[in-house]
Amino acid sequence: MNIVTDTNLFLAVALNEPEKTRIIQLTSNRNAVAPEILPYEIGNALSAMIKRKQITHDEAFSTFEVASKIPVRLVPIDIVKALELALEFNIYAYDAYFLQCAKSLSHPLFTLDKRMKQVAIDLNIEVLE
Repeated sequence: MNIVTDTNLFLAVALNEPEKTRIIQLTSNRNAVAPEILPYEIGNALSAMIKRKQITHDEAFSTFEVASKIPVRLVPIDIVKALELALEFNIYAYDAYFLQCAKSLSHPLFTLDKRMKQVAIDLNIEVLE
């Protein structure tokens, strides 16, 4: 089974967050899929964490390396349709890319983001819990 996996999952696993074990359990024997912007969004999140002094420069690079080793199929998405979702639901475009990906591929979405889960439900996208 294919699932659209949000950026926060890759970061949680790479940073050994408390959710790591649950994420690995729920994604084992499944194929991760994400919009092709995933590596850029991981980089953006890591730079934000550095600015907030949550991680060091070295930790950012090692986290990116670990996250990059997680198997995932990157796919193009329709940015115009994603932007329409972002505007309709008043969410960030980055979140809308993952929602549009799940919607267009008819794959379940797996995210730790409560707002994204709610929008997915509103869009009749299956949400992995």
